[in-house]
Amino acid sequence: MSTTAKTILKSLTFWVLLSIAAGIVIGIADPERAVQMEFLGKGFISVVKLFINPIIFLTITLGIAAMGDLKKVGKTGGKALIYFEVVTSFALLIGVAVAFVIQPGAGVDTTRASGAEIGKYVTGAQQFSWLHFFQDNLTLQVLVVSLVTGSLISLFDKQQRFIKPLTFVSKYVFKALHIVMYAAPIGAFGGMAYTVGKFGPSALVSLAKLMAAVYTTMGIFVFVVLGAILWMYRIRIIDFLKYIKEELLIVLGTSSSEAALPSLMEKLERMGCAKPIVGLTVPAGYSFNLDGTTIYLSMACIFLAQAYNVHLSMDKILTLIGILLVTSKGAAGVTGSGFIVLATTLQAVKSIPIEGLALLIGVDRFMSEARAITNMIGNGVATVWLSNNEKAFDRGKMLEAFQKTPTSLESPQAVSGDGKLPL
Repeated sequence: MSTTAKTILKSLTFWVLLSIAAGIVIGIADPERAVQMEFLGKGFISVVKLFINPIIFLTITLGIAAMGDLKKVGKTGGKALIYFEVVTSFALLIGVAVAFVIQPGAGVDTTRASGAEIGKYVTGAQQFSWLHFFQDNLTLQVLVVSLVTGSLISLFDKQQRFIKPLTFVSKYVFKALHIVMYAAPIGAFGGMAYTVGKFGPSALVSLAKLMAAVYTTMGIFVFVVLGAILWMYRIRIIDFLKYIKEELLIVLGTSSSEAALPSLMEKLERMGCAKPIVGLTVPAGYSFNLDGTTIYLSMACIFLAQAYNVHLSMDKILTLIGILLVTSKGAAGVTGSGFIVLATTLQAVKSIPIEGLALLIGVDRFMSEARAITNMIGNGVATVWLSNNEKAFDRGKMLEAFQKTPTSLESPQAVSGDGKLPL
């Protein structure tokens, strides 16, 4: 066997792509059996989720303890929140603008919406509150605990009695994560097989224009807006996307950005982003920097208004934008988040019929991949931007990482004392 063939067979990218293709084939050929594969995708995501909060806690705690300057931590957090608000506002405005130009809802048959089951989403919207958002969002709670723990260690643990055992634990958590990632192709296969088998290609036909509009808008946002942000620091968006291609494919297969969150954090550190900034920005971003979700929510609202021939005056558009700036931030803390937050928005706007949600149920799963991928890219770019802005970015590491990205199917390497993997 040639060296090239051996390299391909060791590549996680190859196996995930193959698994996604296999999932699509079985979803079309045998939908009933494909739907039964859902447990593979859900199982993989459940296992990866076990690592998310420990990694967040260890990364932030050790990062702040190493940073030592608590004022700098507060300054960095403030910058991150401002960045999130500005960039998600751009995402929202782009979504609204493209929806008005393309008009994906024009001429859509709304008669089939009346009999669909949307009760659970309406109920979820009625029960939503910001108190529940913080109570149910375990990641935010872990973020707060990590900030407090890291600050206390920084202030009082001058002998590093706590840092050394936490570093030891961090080392083996990342080693275990590498082993779990061997199962990524299985999770991608299960997720894609279920999606295609459950909803089928026929679900895409009636709302193809909306799907095309959403994917096009997210592409514009990634390559133009996020690309421009990286270009400020002489980083090409294409190079960054190639670097995280494995994570992108995992999200594509599983429809969950959480499935790739731990490995994304690790890769951002490996490419030169400072540990404390990775630990602060990525977890907070998954609650407050959901660019893909924001685009989808804005386009879905305009789509439904067009489908029901609801005229949106300028004051109603501005009201809708203002409501979405608030409600989109709650998308990460609610089960069935995209639809429930959309229902919450429609209830607040009042003029757009909430039963229109039934039109979107069939294709929502297909659009969730675009949302999840855009959310992940957006949080990665935010971390790179903030690290550069805070002068906490090692460009040499980035160049080395971009030149050679170790695959997750290679033998797990020893982790250094700060929880990073050697290149």
